[in-house]
Amino acid sequence: MELKLKWWQRFLPRSAFSQTVLLIGSLLLINQLVSYWSVAVYFIKPSYEQINQLIARQINILFVDGVDVGREHLTMVDALNAKVRDDGMTVYNQKQAQEAGLGQATYYSFLSEQMSMYLGGEAEVRFSQGDKLDVWIKPPQAPSLWIKVPLTSINESDLSPLTLYLLVIGALSVAGGWLFARRQNRPLKRLQKAAVAVSQGDFPPTLPLSGSTEIVEVTHAFNQMAHSMKQLEQDRALLMAGISHDLRTPLTRIRLASEMMVEEDQYLKEGIVTDIEDMDAIINQFIAYIRNDREGVREPDQINRLIQEISQQESHRDGTIELSLGNCPDIAMNSVAIKRVLSNLVENAFRYGNGWIKISSYHQSNAVCFTVEDNGPGIDETKVEQLFQPFTQGDSARGSVGSGLGLAIIKRIIDRHHGKVKLSNRPQGGLKAQVWLPLMDTKITDN
Repeated sequence: MELKLKWWQRFLPRSAFSQTVLLIGSLLLINQLVSYWSVAVYFIKPSYEQINQLIARQINILFVDGVDVGREHLTMVDALNAKVRDDGMTVYNQKQAQEAGLGQATYYSFLSEQMSMYLGGEAEVRFSQGDKLDVWIKPPQAPSLWIKVPLTSINESDLSPLTLYLLVIGALSVAGGWLFARRQNRPLKRLQKAAVAVSQGDFPPTLPLSGSTEIVEVTHAFNQMAHSMKQLEQDRALLMAGISHDLRTPLTRIRLASEMMVEEDQYLKEGIVTDIEDMDAIINQFIAYIRNDREGVREPDQINRLIQEISQQESHRDGTIELSLGNCPDIAMNSVAIKRVLSNLVENAFRYGNGWIKISSYHQSNAVCFTVEDNGPGIDETKVEQLFQPFTQGDSARGSVGSGLGLAIIKRIIDRHHGKVKLSNRPQGGLKAQVWLPLMDTKITDN
């Protein structure tokens, strides 16, 4: 069954690799932010506070003896500029300050409060960045004036090396974390691919033992398990092949002996031949199940073509096959194996139905689907899942002919194609088998 996720979980990484990278990246980002905040609080802020204090002392000195506006100075601005001529300060009235760039200056509340405390009244501090960093102060001694102090030795752009350093260190740390997580998760990814291959009946070469101690131990245990499963599969195939071969030899002798029976025992001969054919068919099912339909490669093919071939091959039998074929795209499949699925389903429909069979096909979102229906007695729906197990036959309503491997073979083939098969009773009576084959190589899950 497909795991249902909450809406917010859909945006989180699912793989161990992406989760590790996210964790390392988050920790490094927090570290960079804390480092930047620490530098700003314990280095940059004290420097600006010290500069603010020095400027406040200069302004206090500027106004300590008062401002004498004589004949040689028409205004207070001229008088103050004359006093600070050698200090680098410049005094402006409101209009002159606007023309000199006050409007582009940024107000700093913390420094304004500090300046107000140093100057003994309400002051305002602003910073502007041009060719150099300028500090604008509105002193409480002259609220209509602005004093500009250029800081030639300090420039806001001088902070860019610190910012660049932090960015470079952060980027290198994230890259290092990404490489570390990738190296740690590579054995897990390799193990996951090998496990999928084993689940599909393929046995990859022995995985290399690399990674952390825990991953090495898990990989070693997986290699042992895969080797045991491969040996078991080989022993089972050899056993079934030997049994099938040994059974066919006496069956052949019995068949030859039956051909030599006299005409009076013709009725016995027909029964013996029928039993031999049934046993031979059962042996073929054993072999098909053991082979697991590994032969052949998947190539694009049309499901409607296979349905029409099966319909023509079974047209000689007593009964009616009705076709309802939709417009289906080509899909990658093992045509021989899928044709066996169709043949087994049609055989079951003829065996347990009452002579009417309907085969349909249609295209459904990301899958191609086909169904085989009959008008027989149906099955007990509580035992549907059991019917796909090897050597399990239907209930008495469907009879008990055969080896019980037909549906197991169908299930195995469809699983290897990452598809889905479902059995259900028709409302009108009879059984309906539905098969979904994905357009892409992705697993179709129950919804």
